[in-house]
Amino acid sequence: MKKVIAAMVPEDSAYSVIPELVSRGIADRTAKISRKGGYKLVPIVDERVEEARERFQLCETMAHSIERMKPQERIILGLAHLPDSVRAVLPSKWEFVGDVAVIRLPEACEDYKEDIGKVYAGVLGVKTVCADVSGISGEFRRPSTEIIYGTEPESVRLENGILYDFDVTRVMFASGNTDERMRMRSTDCSGETVVDMFAGIGYFTLPIAKFSGARKVFACEKNPESYGFLLKNIRLNGVVGKVIPMLGDNRSIPGSRFADRILMGYVQTTASFLPKAISMIRPGGIIHYHDTFPAGEQEQRINEIFSESCDGFEVLGIREVKSFAPSVSHYVADVRISDRFA
Repeated sequence: MKKVIAAMVPEDSAYSVIPELVSRGIADRTAKISRKGGYKLVPIVDERVEEARERFQLCETMAHSIERMKPQERIILGLAHLPDSVRAVLPSKWEFVGDVAVIRLPEACEDYKEDIGKVYAGVLGVKTVCADVSGISGEFRRPSTEIIYGTEPESVRLENGILYDFDVTRVMFASGNTDERMRMRSTDCSGETVVDMFAGIGYFTLPIAKFSGARKVFACEKNPESYGFLLKNIRLNGVVGKVIPMLGDNRSIPGSRFADRILMGYVQTTASFLPKAISMIRPGGIIHYHDTFPAGEQEQRINEIFSESCDGFEVLGIREVKSFAPSVSHYVADVRISDRFA
């Protein structure tokens, strides 16, 4: 902490006065603004103290230097001119996609989103800031995301040795599935033929193709926008030839009993695609089946779903991927299919 001279700016005028003091170089950008008795205490640079004294009552206070502040504190400082009710709900977490940051912006921030985007960009050191408005929806799991600072929402995310190029306003990226993508990377698929029925931009396809030893990975994606990024990412990660991209409905994939492993990385309506997966899997092959279930019901539900599609199967394990809703989680079941098919 350091001792500073601060201007006592009435809170009801702080929204307009503080940006002026900052832009004119009167406010000390390296010190934290504090609050006391209905005033914002704005640290003043030494050579401008007398100028500030002509307009404001001054006081001596202690302030942290900005170099020692967490990003969240620096954001609050940069947005000190906003109403307290808005500053109180500013996002304290964000997700990076290369040099793009995505934040979830509360409704109370809507009227100030341009100011908010600019400050987050400066503090986080990114070219673009996007606001997640209402999550993802629809068959293609499209995000509801808008740009609030910058112009380029496409960037490249590096995760566990994989490069994912995508546009955060056009396709989803499930950051909560990181552990499962890592697990796919470390799975031994030596010499296997793998089918990813819901490839997206290559979430699971790429780590399996690059690190697992798989012979071929057929990556099927129905969403043309996601498919376009899948093609980019196949080239970007050097797995051209190993990954066979397929645009269209996975239920139209030709062939039967040719896959050693099938990935079903979709949720909520996954069961309707299971008969197709059963038709493609070889005896002894493994299906990684994703779905959402109420907590505690996953084992029973998995057994019921597979019993409807095949006679012989063994559940090797069930893992929780992430929380999905109150008392509901996203699970993945590893299921080995025997040579007895329904």
